Amino acid sequence: MNLALTFSPLVPWPFIYVSLAAGLLLVIVALVRRSGRGMALRVGALLVLALALANPLAVREEREAQPDVAVIVVDRSPSQEVGDRKRQTESALQAVQSAMARFPDLEVRTVTVNADSEGAEEGTYLFQALSRALAEIPRQRFAGAVLITDGQVHDVPPVPPKTPPAGSRSAAEGAADPKTPTLFGGPVHTLLTGRRGEIDRRIVIEQAPSYGIVGRNVTVSYRIEDRAPQSETRRSTLVRVTLRRIDGAESTALVPIGRSDRFEFQLDHAGPNVLELEVEPAQGELSTANNRALVSINGVRDRLRVLLVSGQPHAGERTWRNLLKSDPSVDLVHFTILRPPEKDDFTPLRELALIAFPVQELFEAKLKEFDLIVFDRYVVRDVLPNSYLRNIGQYVREGGALLFAVGPEFAGLRSLYQTPLGDIMPGTPTGKVLEQGFHPMSTEAGRRHPVTAALPGDIILEKGKSAADSPIKPAWGRWFRQIEANPRAGVVVMEGPGERPLLLLDRVGKGRVAQVMSDHIWLWARGFEGGGPQAELLRRLAHWLMKEPDLEEERLAARAAGGKLTIERRSLSDAPAQVTVTAPSGAAQTVDLEADASGLSRATVPAPEMGLYRLSDGKNTALAPAGSLNALEMADLRTTADALAPIAEATGGGIQWLVDGVPDVRRVRPERSAAGRGWVGLRQNESFAVTGVTQISLLPGLLVLTLVLGALMGAWWRAGR
Repeated sequence: MNLALTFSPLVPWPFIYVSLAAGLLLVIVALVRRSGRGMALRVGALLVLALALANPLAVREEREAQPDVAVIVVDRSPSQEVGDRKRQTESALQAVQSAMARFPDLEVRTVTVNADSEGAEEGTYLFQALSRALAEIPRQRFAGAVLITDGQVHDVPPVPPKTPPAGSRSAAEGAADPKTPTLFGGPVHTLLTGRRGEIDRRIVIEQAPSYGIVGRNVTVSYRIEDRAPQSETRRSTLVRVTLRRIDGAESTALVPIGRSDRFEFQLDHAGPNVLELEVEPAQGELSTANNRALVSINGVRDRLRVLLVSGQPHAGERTWRNLLKSDPSVDLVHFTILRPPEKDDFTPLRELALIAFPVQELFEAKLKEFDLIVFDRYVVRDVLPNSYLRNIGQYVREGGALLFAVGPEFAGLRSLYQTPLGDIMPGTPTGKVLEQGFHPMSTEAGRRHPVTAALPGDIILEKGKSAADSPIKPAWGRWFRQIEANPRAGVVVMEGPGERPLLLLDRVGKGRVAQVMSDHIWLWARGFEGGGPQAELLRRLAHWLMKEPDLEEERLAARAAGGKLTIERRSLSDAPAQVTVTAPSGAAQTVDLEADASGLSRATVPAPEMGLYRLSDGKNTALAPAGSLNALEMADLRTTADALAPIAEATGGGIQWLVDGVPDVRRVRPERSAAGRGWVGLRQNESFAVTGVTQISLLPGLLVLTLVLGALMGAWWRAGR
């Protein structure tokens, strides 16, 4: 309960001031004229009237004490998993909460910042969490905050400059009182986990391109840093750095600490190329978590060079040309041999063309410059000698791509199969040409192969059933010719009548070969009977031949996001799939994948750690970075007080090392120091809430009337004597 004097004027204050001034002026005039008998009584009546107009009140407040609020911010970011910090954090949290529970006038709120918090992928943001907590606390009730962290905080607010009041002693001395909490309204203390003098080695990516041209070299610049006490820094020491690629290829180098170096390598495929650089650990190092750095370079193809050789004019010739010319990234070189086979004679080639066919230049000098070679209904004649055809076979074995689109000539004596190219063909012609209408169908393997899986308009079969068992046909137009062949290698992904192979795919050495056993795909392009997915099929086929990663039939991929790891495996085999997942910490687990009819197997597992996850199914490997590449959180793992020292000084807080013991918690007056050796203080604000107010008038109306009349009567009596 509290008493106070206040005024509730009956009229505006200016009216009271003017009336009082006028009355005092009349009193002065009366004194000057020496007609002052009873003047004291008249002045008294005037003052009573003025005071009555001011209406003085005695106010009595009923107050209820409000507890102060203290905030504990706990850092559970990945850097707090290093060494003994997690145990230190738990012990300190329990001790501080128990110490604060001793004070009945103190409310404790605990805020946790972990890997799921906003911004945790980039760093540790303790002050964002503290600001959100303070937004719900009245400023007059804030007692202080305690941060339990390793000091690696990445959102430390700027400390405002000290601006003491003008004319004060502090202003004269040029400094403000450091114990006055102005930044957050209360002291902010820090309890540091870890130990003094920690050693940490890390690898820093100085420069890495975001994009690179497939087949060309790119350069990654890096630097090794040893962060240790000055006496232990060894900049002349050579350390081993390993560059590891997703395909398992490795290269190493010895580099001096603190000096920039670089790796140069060739991008071998389009799409993301994830690389890992790892430096060997230092003796006595705190953790090896930041001894690895990730680089993701998106490989893009420059201008794809395609050589299309049409053996004779036919209705489907322009289908291949239009497909390849529709892609602006393709440089197409197209030659058509116009002379029909039945007119072969001994006329020199130079007399049969306006421009000589540059056979030697294309198939010997510049053959390896092409990404894809297409033979479209080619008929063997004297244009390409066997020596050049052997060059093409060697080109494929060394990594090239070759596509055969065959017609009736493939079943005859002038077939390309009778040349050295027959050794790399997946299908052997039987000599028969089937002339009948049929619907092209995907085989069981084709429904799992990325080239033909889920083509628009294809039917969906139950597992274990073939297309011949289904009365429903794909929503595609018919073809009317197929060259019969027996498969001897590779995989059949599409079939014609009688389950005869229609599209065959094979790998030869480092290269790839495809055979289309019909020349009627142009019917789809013309929209016959509704057409078909010729553009999508030929696009996928061309990109598979050129080794696009997304079209690999045996592929393992993973993606980490939102604390989960999504695994996807494509395979032509329907055997149960198991994948070994290795976390950044080295912990491994085996995951069973669930397969579907399209050849895809999937699974989702938790991914609580930040860093690089490694996956392997025995044949394929995959890398999946969780969080940002080279996250700020892992840049420096040493415990430090440097970042939080300005905040402690500006708010009157303190910094304590938990290796010295958990400090005691005390309550202090606002004007007293809030930190000392072995203890931290929380302000005792003594805030309250007013629950009731009682007002008592000090000049009730009857009393005012009595005093004024009495004074006036006394003044009249005095003046009459």
